[in-house]
Amino acid sequence: MSSRIARKTAQPLLEVIKEMLADGGAAATHNSRLIFMAWDQASGAAPYTIRRFFRDGKLYITLSSSVICSQLRMQKDVLLSKVNAIVAGNELYIGGTAEGPVKELIIK
Repeated sequence: MSSRIARKTAQPLLEVIKEMLADGGAAATHNSRLIFMAWDQASGAAPYTIRRFFRDGKLYITLSSSVICSQLRMQKDVLLSKVNAIVAGNELYIGGTAEGPVKELIIK
């Protein structure tokens, strides 16, 4: 009997992390967190954001300020593009489509 450990091919750490998240069932939660961080960065409205929710390609945002809400509604298309660009540029984003994870932005 040999007590040797079978050799495996070396993988980059980034690939190992992505594989662990995908296999462990945490990919959806992880991707949602990345999308929420992208919203905060793209909008600059993190202090006024009360709730964030992402499901089926729709990002629901609830804001505490009606003034900021109306300003961000006017910039909805630009914000949607920025959020998708930030998420797509993140190396830890798992899966997704070519146009980005967020299909629709709903601001309340």
